[in-house]
Amino acid sequence: MTNGKLYIISAPSGAGKTSLVRQLLAEMPQLAVSISHTTRAMRPGEVNGRDYFFVPIGQFQDLLAQQAFLEHAQVFDNFYGTAQQTVIDHLNQGLDVILEIDWQGARQIKQRLPEALGIFILPPSIAILQQRLTARGQDDGAVIARRMRDAVTEMQHYCEFDYLVVNDDFATALTELKSIVVANRLTITRQQSALQPLLVDLLS
Repeated sequence: MTNGKLYIISAPSGAGKTSLVRQLLAEMPQLAVSISHTTRAMRPGEVNGRDYFFVPIGQFQDLLAQQAFLEHAQVFDNFYGTAQQTVIDHLNQGLDVILEIDWQGARQIKQRLPEALGIFILPPSIAILQQRLTARGQDDGAVIARRMRDAVTEMQHYCEFDYLVVNDDFATALTELKSIVVANRLTITRQQSALQPLLVDLLS
C-alpha cells in the first residue's frame, strides 16, 4: 500500500474554503482532513473536535514546546497548529489528507514535506469577498475591514501553490477540487501499487 497524498488548501477568509472542503470530504472516499488546534474563540455553529480543537493559549504553547505541530502560525490575534502525528498516521494508512491552513503554514509544510500539493482558492472578485464576509453577520465593520486588508496580503502568495481554483460557482469549484485529487490518485506510483495483481496478470 502506498502512502496517501497531502494537500494544503489555503484561501482568504470568506472565499468559501471550509464549505468546499466539507463537501469534498462528504463526496470522496479515502480522504481525511487534519483538524487544527486554535486559540481563537468558537464561532456559532462550530463544534470542538470537528471544526478545530479549541484550546487555551497555555495548552497551545505546551504543545508547541513538545514539537507536536507539523506547522503553526499566528493569524490575526490567534494561533493555529497542525498536529504532526495525526497527519503522519493518516498518510501511512493510505488516506489522502487535507490541511486547511494559511500561506504561512503552507510554506512551513512545503519546506518539510516538498511532495505536498498546495491548492489556493480565490474569490471571483474583491466586491464579492466583502459581500460574503458581511453576510456572515459575525463581525463588525472594523473587523471586516481588517479581514479585507489581510485577504489581499494572503492572495499575494497564490503563486507559492501548485493549483489555483476560483470559487465563483460552488459546484464548479468543487468539481475542480475533485479533479485534482482524482488525477493525483492515477499517477504511476500510486497505480502500480493499487493495481499490482492486475499488472502481474496482464504482463505474465
